[in-house]
Amino acid sequence: MDDVHLGEDLDDNGREFTWEVKANDRTYHKQFKKKGFLCWRQKKYKTNAIHTAKYNFFSFLPLNLFEQFRRVSNLYFLFIIILQSIPEVSTLPWFTLFAPLVCLLMIRATRDLVDDIGRHRSDKIINNRPCQILKGKSFLWKKWKNLCVGDVVCLSKDSIVPADLLLLASTEPSSLCYVETADIDGETNLKFRQALTVTHHELTSPKKMASFHGTVTCEEPNSRMHHFVGSLEWNNRKYPLDIGNLLLRGCKIRNTDTCYGLVVYAGLDTKIMKNCGKIHLKRTKLDLLMNKLVVMIFMSLVMVSLLLTCGFNFMVKEIKSKHFYLSILYVRSEAMESFFIFWGFLILLSVMVPMAMFIIAEFIYLGNSFFINWDVSMYYEPLDMPAKARSTSLNDQLGQVQYIFSDKTGTLTQNIMTFKKCCINGCIYDSDDEHGTLRKLNPYAWNRFADGKFQFYNEELEYIVRSQEDKLVREFWRLLALCHTVMVQEKDNQLLYQAASPDEEALVTAARNFGYVFLSRTQDTITLVELGEERVYQVLAMMDFNSVRKRMSILVRKPEGSICLYTKGADTVILERLRKKGPIETTTEEVLAAFAEQTLRTLCLAYKEVSEDAYKVWEPEHREAALLLQNRAQALHQVYNKMEQNLQLLGATAIEDKLQDGVPETIKCLKKGNIKIWVLTGDKPETAVNIGFACQLLSENMLILEDKDINLLLENYCNGIDQQREFKVMIHHNVALVINGEFLDQLLLSLRKEPRALVQNAVVDEVTEEQGMSAMDFLQARRISQFWKNFGPSRGPSQSAASKIHESPEVRRERAFVDLASRCQAVICCRVTPKQKALVVALVKKYQQVVTLAIGDGANDVNMIKTADIGVGLAGQEGMQAVQNSDYVLAQFCYLQRLLLVHGRWSYMRICKFLRYFFYKTVASMMAQIWFSLFNGFSAQPLYEGWFLALFNLLYSTLPVLYIGLFEQDVTAEKSLKMPELYVAGQKEELFNYGIFLQAIGHGILTSLINFFITLLACHDMSKFGSSSDYQSFGVLVALSGLLSITLEVTLIIKYWTLLCVGSIVLSLGSYVLMTSLTQSLWLYRISPKTFPFLFADYNVFSQPYSLLVILLNVTLNTLPILACRTIHRTVVLKLRPKKEEEVPSEEVAIEPAMRHLRRGIPARRSSYAFSHREGYASLITQGTILRRPTGELDGGDRGGESQNESEEDLPSLRKESLFNPRRISFLAKKRLQHFGRGSQEEVHNVGTQTVEDQTTLHLDSYAPGIKKAPASTSTTLGSLQVSSSEDQTFHTVPSHYTLVSQPEHLDFRSLSLRGPPWKGSVSPSRLEVPTNH
Repeated sequence: MDDVHLGEDLDDNGREFTWEVKANDRTYHKQFKKKGFLCWRQKKYKTNAIHTAKYNFFSFLPLNLFEQFRRVSNLYFLFIIILQSIPEVSTLPWFTLFAPLVCLLMIRATRDLVDDIGRHRSDKIINNRPCQILKGKSFLWKKWKNLCVGDVVCLSKDSIVPADLLLLASTEPSSLCYVETADIDGETNLKFRQALTVTHHELTSPKKMASFHGTVTCEEPNSRMHHFVGSLEWNNRKYPLDIGNLLLRGCKIRNTDTCYGLVVYAGLDTKIMKNCGKIHLKRTKLDLLMNKLVVMIFMSLVMVSLLLTCGFNFMVKEIKSKHFYLSILYVRSEAMESFFIFWGFLILLSVMVPMAMFIIAEFIYLGNSFFINWDVSMYYEPLDMPAKARSTSLNDQLGQVQYIFSDKTGTLTQNIMTFKKCCINGCIYDSDDEHGTLRKLNPYAWNRFADGKFQFYNEELEYIVRSQEDKLVREFWRLLALCHTVMVQEKDNQLLYQAASPDEEALVTAARNFGYVFLSRTQDTITLVELGEERVYQVLAMMDFNSVRKRMSILVRKPEGSICLYTKGADTVILERLRKKGPIETTTEEVLAAFAEQTLRTLCLAYKEVSEDAYKVWEPEHREAALLLQNRAQALHQVYNKMEQNLQLLGATAIEDKLQDGVPETIKCLKKGNIKIWVLTGDKPETAVNIGFACQLLSENMLILEDKDINLLLENYCNGIDQQREFKVMIHHNVALVINGEFLDQLLLSLRKEPRALVQNAVVDEVTEEQGMSAMDFLQARRISQFWKNFGPSRGPSQSAASKIHESPEVRRERAFVDLASRCQAVICCRVTPKQKALVVALVKKYQQVVTLAIGDGANDVNMIKTADIGVGLAGQEGMQAVQNSDYVLAQFCYLQRLLLVHGRWSYMRICKFLRYFFYKTVASMMAQIWFSLFNGFSAQPLYEGWFLALFNLLYSTLPVLYIGLFEQDVTAEKSLKMPELYVAGQKEELFNYGIFLQAIGHGILTSLINFFITLLACHDMSKFGSSSDYQSFGVLVALSGLLSITLEVTLIIKYWTLLCVGSIVLSLGSYVLMTSLTQSLWLYRISPKTFPFLFADYNVFSQPYSLLVILLNVTLNTLPILACRTIHRTVVLKLRPKKEEEVPSEEVAIEPAMRHLRRGIPARRSSYAFSHREGYASLITQGTILRRPTGELDGGDRGGESQNESEEDLPSLRKESLFNPRRISFLAKKRLQHFGRGSQEEVHNVGTQTVEDQTTLHLDSYAPGIKKAPASTSTTLGSLQVSSSEDQTFHTVPSHYTLVSQPEHLDFRSLSLRGPPWKGSVSPSRLEVPTNH
C-alpha cells in the first residue's frame, strides 16, 4: 500500500517523551537537528509553514519526468526514438516520433503544473493568515508561517487555531475555552478545553507571559487526534497535561473572547497535518491495462521482427548463391546485416503502438472534463458553484466505481436540526407550514420573543398554549424551557442560545416560540418568561445525560413553592419509569414508532410533582452521595434513579437532522448501479445509524451486525470452507455493519506504519447499570446465540486453513473483514479518525482490487480523499481543504449520481470505444507492412507513401475517432439516470479488456489480410490484361481499401449521429483527397523527387475502373461478414445466455422469521439523540465554573479589580471570579484526573470516582453537584424584547457577560410595556386524536 502515507506514532511499550518545548525560547529549539535524507541534517522543530504541493521550482522537471516515464508507453517511445537516431538502422526520421513525444510530455506536465500551482496558492493563503504572537512584552500581528514552537499566541473568538497549542489562559471562567472541531471530527457541537490551574492564576498579563519559561515535555508528533500525554515543568514543579489542555490546529474558537496558548507542535508536525497524508500519482485501470498491453505489443513486435529477420537472412543467402554478382551490395557480414535489419523492422513496426493515440486521448480527457464543468444540471445556484474536474486523467474511472466512502456531517447532512413534530398527551401536532407560506406572515407576531427563523407552526397547538387551559401542555413546554444545559448570552438587546448540541438548541427555541422563553440562569436558578410572566425557578438538582442514564432530569422549586421533577430522555428508559401505562402511554409509544419510521430523532418527556417530605428524605442522600471520595458516580446514579420513578408521561418531540437535497434518491440510485456505499464519520454510532435510515442506506428489514457479532465471525473465518460458504449465504440477506474506531484500531494492523494506538486505563468509577441494561445484555447474548444458529460455523478444523497458514493472523483477519463487509449492503464506521478513514479505504483497495471513490467536505476527509482512487470534495461550510485536495468538486452530494452514472459512464464508454477502434485501425492499416515484407525480400521497404504514414493518424482517420471519444452516447443522460443498471458494465470492465483487445487485433489482422491479398491477386490478374500493377499503385490500392474500410467501420459503431459526426467523416476523407492531390502533384515532385516520389499515383488508380472495383470488393468483404456476425450475436447469443443471479438483494425481501431478532430495535434508533448524547455542561453549571459573576459580587481579590488597561500590562480580559474559588479548584482537580492518561478522550466526562493521591486538596464542602440554595422567587409581567437564536449550529457569541441573573442595568423587563394583550387569541381548536387501538 504505497499510496497510503500516514505519520508514524509511538510504540506503547517503549514510549519516550523526547519532545521538549521551552516557552519564549526560539534559540533553544534551533539547536536541535535530526537525520534527514542521506547525510542531510534538518531541523527537529519545524516552523508553522506548510507545504502540501507536490513540486517546487527545482524538483518539478525531474519528478514530473520520472512520473511520466513510469508509463511503459513513454519508455517505449523513447526507446524507438533512440533507435531512429542511429542511421544504420533507422527507417524513419527520428524527429517524426520525437516531436509528438515532446508534445505529449508537455501536455501532461502542463496539466500537473496547473494543479500544483493551485496547491501552492492554497498553501500561501494559509501560511499568510494573521495571528498575534508575543514579541517582547506585547502581542504583535504576524503571519502563521512566522510561528515557531515555543511561541505564545493570542486568539480571539471565531479565530482558527494556527498550530497545536497548550492552552495557558482564557477570558472565560476557570480559563475554559470553547472550540468547534467540525473540520477535524465532523461534529458541530461545542467542546471545551481548560487551562491548568497554575497558568490560569499566574499568567494574567502580557508581561507575566513574556517572563513565562515553563518546559513542556511530551510525546513526539503523531497522528492520534484524541490523545496527548505530557507534563509542564515550571518553578520546579510538574503538572500533568492531556488532550483536554490542547487546542488542535484547525479548530475554531467559539464563545470565548480571548485565549492564550503555547505552540507545542507547528506546521507539518501538527496532528491534523500528520493525518493529511501525501499526494501520490493516481492511475486509472485503463492506464494500468495500457501499460500491460504496450508490453504485450512490444514483445509481439520483437517476435515478428525476429521472424522477419530470419526470413531476411535466408533470402540473403539464397540471393548470394543464385546471383553472385549482387554480393557487392552486401558489404557487411550476414550476421551484421541481420542485426541491422532486425532493428529496422522494429522501427518500421513501431507504429503498432501509435503515439497519436496517447495524444488524442489527452484531448479526449480534457474535453470530457470540460463537459463536467459545463454541465448546468450540476450547477448549484445558492453558492454559485458549478461542478469542476480538477483532474483531467480520471474521467474514465468515474465509470468503474464500486465503492463510495462518504463522510456524514456536511456531506450527507446539512448540520441543521429542525423541530419537526411533537406529541402531547397522545395528540400529534405536525407543522401547518411545510412550505413556509405562513412563516412569511409571521404567525408568532403575538410573541415578541419568537425566533423568526423557527419553521414549525401549528395553529391548534398555538391556541391551546395561549388559552392556558391544558396543564399537560403547559408542563410540556415548561420542561423544554427548564431541562437543558443551554447557555444564553445577550447581544444588542437580543438573546443568543449556546447549546452543547444542535438538538438542545432546537428544543429550547421551540419552547421559546410557544411562549416559554428561557431567559437566564445562575448557579442556583433558571429564569423563564412564561407567556409574558417572569418566573424564577430554584434549581435543587440537575441530573445530566450520560451514556448509561440516557436521560436528563432537573429538580426545581416553582415560584409557588411546590417541587417538580422534569425528565427527558430515550423512550426505553422513560417508559419503564412511568407511574402507569394507559391508553395515552400506548398511543405515545405507537407515535414514537411512527416518528422512527420517518427517521426523526425523538425524546420522551415526563414529569412528576415531588412532595416536600419526599424531598427532605431524598436531599440528604443526594448530598452525601455528592461528597463521596470513592464510588461517587455509582452513588449519585442510584440516588438519581430513586428520584426518577413514578413519572407521568407528557409526550414526545421529533427533530429532523436535515439531509442535503436528494440524498436518499441518490443513494438508492447508486445502489441500483451496484455501487456499495460506506459511511465513515467521526460522529456517534446512534447518530450515524439514524442518518443511515434517513438516507435509505439502511432499511427496516436489514440485519445489522455490530462489533461483537463481527468479532465472532472473524475469529472463526480461518476455519475455512464452511465459514466462507456461510459468508456467501449472507448475500441473500440484507446485512449491514456498524463498527467503531476502536474496532478498526485493532483490525487495521498490517496497514498501519506504527504500532497499535495507546490504550490508557481511565480512572473512573464503574457505574452499576440499571435493570433494563442487564436485560439488554441478555438480549444481546441471545441475539448472538441465535445468529450462530443461522450462520454459525462448524468448530472443526478445515483444510483451507492450511492453504493460508503463510498469512499472518492480522492479514487473515483483515481479509475476513473485507470479505464480510463486501457482502453487506451497507457499512457504517463511527468515531473514526481521519487516519482511520484512509486506512479503511486502503484496506478495501488492498483486498478487493476495486475502484474506490471518497467524498467529503472537511479537512478530516483529506486523507481519505487522497487515498481513494477518486477524491470528490464538496464545497461545504467546513472550509475548502477537501476541495483543494480533491480530483472533482461538487456543491451537493446529489450531483454524485450524475457525475458517475452520466459523465463517468459516458467517459468510460467513449474511451473504451476509442481504444478499441484505434487499435483496430492501426493493425488494419499497418499489418500490411508485414505481409508486404514477404514479397519484398524482407528488406523493410515501406508499402505506403511516407506522407500517408505521417498523416494517417493525424488527419485521415483522426476526426471520427475524436468524435467517438468526445461525443459518443449509447443512451441519453435521462435514460442513464433511469437505468443505473447500465453502470455495471464499467465495473465488470466489459467494454475494454484483454478479450476486447484481442478481438480488435484479430479484426484488424483480418482486414489487413483481405486488403493486401485480394489486392495482390487483383493486381496479378490486371497485369495479364495489360493494366498497370506497379508498386506505387499497389500501395495506393491497399491504403485506400484500408482507409475506406476503417471509415465504414466507424460509421457502424457510432450510435449518436449528429451533423458534427457527419462533418468529421466528410472532413477526414476530404483531407485525404486534398493532401494526396498536393503531395502527389507535379510541382512538389519537381522540388523534391525523393520527398514526394508518388507522382499522380492516386490519379492513376482512380482512372482505372478495375481498381475501383477492387476497392469496392475489399470494403464489402471487410464489412458484410463482420456486420452479419454482430447481428447474429445480438439476436441469438445474447438471448440464449442465461441470466446471472442478482447478488444484490432487493430492499423488499423480508428476513426469515428466525432472523428477525437480529435487527436493530426501533427504540434505539428513534431515541438516537438520547443514546448518543454525552454528558453536557451540568457539572460546570451546578459548580458555577462555567458562569460569569456580576461585577458587584466580586471581592477584592478578583481579577475584575485589576486594571483592564493593556498599557498597564494586564490581559484584555474580564475574569469575573475569585482567584482562589474552592469550587473551581475542586473542579480542576477532578477534570485533571479525568483527562489524564486517556487514549480516547471524551470531551465531557461523567462524574466519576477520583483518586486523590498526589493531587491538590479538594474542598469537599464546596463540591456537591446538584445541591442548590436559591434566592427568593419572583414573578413579574414582562414587556417586549427582540430575541433571536444563533444563525448557525455553533452559536456565534459576542464578548459580553452571560445573562445568567436578572440585572436591571442590562435588561430591565419591568420598564417595558406591552402593546395590548398578546397572550390571548381566538383560534378554533381541532384536536387530532391518535386512536389507541393502532
